Amino acid sequence: MSYCRQEGKDRIIFATKEDHETPSSAELVADDPDDPYEEQGLILPNGDINWNCPCLGGMASGPCGEQFKSAFSCFHYSTEEIKGSDCVDQFRAMQECMQKYPDLYPQEDETEEKEKSSKDLEAASMEATAAKEEKGSS
Repeated sequence: MSYCRQEGKDRIIFATKEDHETPSSAELVADDPDDPYEEQGLILPNGDINWNCPCLGGMASGPCGEQFKSAFSCFHYSTEEIKGSDCVDQFRAMQECMQKYPDLYPQEDETEEKEKSSKDLEAASMEATAAKEEKGSS
C-alpha cells in the first residue's frame, strides 16, 4: 500500500510494486508557448524577443532598458545587407544612457587601458631591441 508524507517543503511518496504495475491514468498537457512561466529561449516561437530571458542579464529592465530594447529590437529585425547598420542611432542612445550609470554598466577602466597600452609599447620595444641585436650579430 502506497502512502505520502510531508517533511518540511518536501512531499515523500512511497509506492508499492502493485502501484507501478497498473498503467498511469495521467494525461499529458501540451506545452503552452504563451505560458510566461515556461522556460523559453531568447526568441519566442512566434518570433518575438523574450525580454525575460536570463541570457539578457537583466539589461531590458535596468535604467537603460528602453534604450536597450530599442537597439536590440532594431538589430534583431534589421534587414539591411550589413545587419544592424540601420541601428546606429539606437545603439548610440543606449551607450549614452549607460555612460550615465557607470556603477551599473562598468566600462573598461582608463587606467587598465593605459597599463595595457604601456605594456604593448614595452613589448614592441623589446621585440625591436631583440631584432636589432639579432641583425647586428649576423
